[in-house]
Amino acid sequence: MEINPLTVPGGFLLRPRPLHDSRGSFYESFKESEVAAVTGRRFTPRQVNYSVSRRGALRGIHSVLLPPGQAKIVTCHRGAVLDIVVDIRLGSPTFGVHHVTRLSEQEGTSVFVPEGLGHGFVALTDDACVGYLCSTAHVPGTQLDINPLDPELDLPWGTKGAPIMSAKDACAPTVAQAARAGLLPTYEECLAWYERMREKG
Repeated sequence: MEINPLTVPGGFLLRPRPLHDSRGSFYESFKESEVAAVTGRRFTPRQVNYSVSRRGALRGIHSVLLPPGQAKIVTCHRGAVLDIVVDIRLGSPTFGVHHVTRLSEQEGTSVFVPEGLGHGFVALTDDACVGYLCSTAHVPGTQLDINPLDPELDLPWGTKGAPIMSAKDACAPTVAQAARAGLLPTYEECLAWYERMREKG
C-alpha cells in the first residue's frame, strides 16, 4: 500500500497495490500497521458505515465535535465520487485549504480524514456506494455540519446545476457562522488530540 499526505496536513491518501490474474484482482485496502507507521498513530475501527447515492448527490461537509472526535477512512466501493477534505481547524496555517480526490471502485483508493477536518463528496455515478471506517461510534448530537456551498470555502464540486442535498446540509451554517457559534475545533486542540492518539499506539 502506498500512503501519501494530502494538501491538508493530517490527511492521507491510501492507494492499494492490486494483484491481477485471470480471475480478476486482489488488494489490501487497510492495514493498521502500515497506516500507523506513516500517520504516527493507531486507527482502530469502532463503526462501519455505508452510503448509497445517485449521480449529483452531495454529502457534506461533515465532521464531529471535539470531543468525542472521529477519524475515518473513506472508500468508494461502487461507482465513483469526487471527494473533498477541507481544513476547518481554527488557527491552522492551512485553514480553509481543501484537497480533492476522485475515488472509484476501479482504483480502490481511500482517504484518511483525522479528527477536526471536514469531509464531503459528490456522486459522479448513479448507485455510488461509499464506505466509512470510523474510529468512534456515532454519538447523537455531536455531528458538525458545514454548508458545502459556502462561498468562503469555494469548494470545486463541479456539478452542473444545483446538487442534490439533504435539508440538513443545505441549511448547515457557513464556516464563519460555525466559528462564531464556537463549533469549530482549534488547531492547538487538534494537535493535542493527535498526540493522545500517538500515545495510545
